[in-house]
Amino acid sequence: MRNPGIHVRILLAAFLLISATTFSLGYIGANIAHQFAQKRFVEHISFLAKYLALTAELGILIDDRAMLHRLAVNLMSEKDVVGVAILDRHDQELIKIPEAVSGPFHIMETPVLLTESWEESKAFEYNEESEGSLIGKVRIIYSTEGIDQLWATMATYFIWLAGGLTCLAVLIFYFISRSLVAPVKELAQAARRVTQGDLNLRALPGSLPETRELAMVFNVMLDSLERNRKSLEEANEQMRRQKTLAEMGKFSMIIAHEFKNPLSIIKSSVDVLKKDFALSSDNTMIFYIEDEIMRLNRLIGDFLTFARPVAPSFRRTDLNDLLREIVTRFELQKNGTPCEIRSHIPSDPCYARVDPDLLIRAIGNVIKNAFESNEDKCVVQVKAARLADAWTIEIADDGEGIAPENIDKIFNPFFTMRAKGAGLGLAYASQAIMAHGGVISAENRMEGGALFRVEIPVT
Repeated sequence: MRNPGIHVRILLAAFLLISATTFSLGYIGANIAHQFAQKRFVEHISFLAKYLALTAELGILIDDRAMLHRLAVNLMSEKDVVGVAILDRHDQELIKIPEAVSGPFHIMETPVLLTESWEESKAFEYNEESEGSLIGKVRIIYSTEGIDQLWATMATYFIWLAGGLTCLAVLIFYFISRSLVAPVKELAQAARRVTQGDLNLRALPGSLPETRELAMVFNVMLDSLERNRKSLEEANEQMRRQKTLAEMGKFSMIIAHEFKNPLSIIKSSVDVLKKDFALSSDNTMIFYIEDEIMRLNRLIGDFLTFARPVAPSFRRTDLNDLLREIVTRFELQKNGTPCEIRSHIPSDPCYARVDPDLLIRAIGNVIKNAFESNEDKCVVQVKAARLADAWTIEIADDGEGIAPENIDKIFNPFFTMRAKGAGLGLAYASQAIMAHGGVISAENRMEGGALFRVEIPVT
C-alpha cells in the first residue's frame, strides 16, 4: 500500500483533531444544556408542588374535597403534570387525579404544613401538641418525556453543528495545507527535472518564508552544481588540450628533426651548384629552390617553437608601450603595400609582469593573421584599453570573417583556412597568452571581418 503524502497526512490529522474537538465540545455543551434544562424543570415542578401544598392547607384542615379537587384540576393544566394526589397526615388519599402516562415519569411529594399562626390554630382547634405541624402531603406525578425529547433534539442539533463546523474547518485547512504543500511539490518536481538533465531550471521562491528560503538554498545548490560542472568541463577540456598539444609537440619535434638534416643537405647542394656552374640567385630555378628552402626553414622553426615552448620570464613591462613597438614593426614591414594599420593605444602606461618576447610573438601572430585574412589588402584596427583588472586588446580586420563552424577551431594547432602556413600561429598565440593567465577569443564583426580580443590580467 502506498504511503500517504504530507498533504493527505495533514488533512487526516486535521480532520481527526477538529472532529474530536468539535464533537467533544458539542457533547459537553449538550450535556450542560440538558442538565441546566432538567434542573430548571425540576425547580418548576417543585415550585408547583410547594404552591399546591400552600393552597391545599385550608382544604385539608376543613376536609373540603371539592376545593382540593379544583386545585388538583388547575394543576393538571400544567404541561408535563400527569397526576396529582392530596393526602392527609395519615397518608390517606383525599383527592387523586390520575392520567395515562407514556414514557418515563417521576413523583415529587411535598409536605403540607400548618401555618404557624396561633389564631388559625385556635380557630380550627388544631395545635402541634398531638401530631406536630404536618397535616398532609401533595404528590405530583410528572412526565420527563418532553425534557428527554428536548435533550435528543439538542443532541441532534449539536451533532449537525459539530459536523458542519468540522467540514468547514477541514475545507479551510485543505486550502491552507495545499498552499503549504504546493511549494514542496514544486521543489520535488524541479529536483526530478534536474535529475533528468535540466540543469538550467531554477525553483520559484514561493510566498512563504520557509519555502522561499528552501527554494533559495535549492537554487544555490543548483548554481554550485552548474559551476562545478563547468569547472569540471573546463578542466577536462584543458587536460584534453594539454594532452593534444603534448602529442602534437612530439609530432612536430619528430617532423622538424626529420626534415632539418635533408633540408640542410639540399641547401648545401644548391650552394655547390651555384658555385660550380656560376649560377646566381636571379636564375629562375635557383630562386624558386632557395625560396622554398627558406619557407621550409621557417616552417621547421615554427614546429620547433611550438614543440618546445620557452618558460616565461616575467618582468615589469609597460604593455601599452610594448603594443606600440609591435605596431611599429608591422608598419615598417608593410611599408609600400596596400595594408593599413590603425592603432588606438592609450598614452598612459599600463604596467604588468609579463614576458615581453612571448607577448611580442603572440600578439604579432594575431596581427599577422589579420593582415593575411584579406591577402594583405585590408585595414587592421588595433585598440588597447585598461578595464578593471585586465589589459584588453582588440584586433579587427575587414576581411571575410570566420565561418561559424570554425570559430571554436581556429586556435587548434595545424588548423588553417589558407593554402600557405601550418596553422600554428594562432595556436602559439593562445598558448603564450594562457601562460600569462590571459584569455584570447574570436568573433565576427557585424560590419564584416573578424575581431580578436586578448585579455591579460594586470595586478
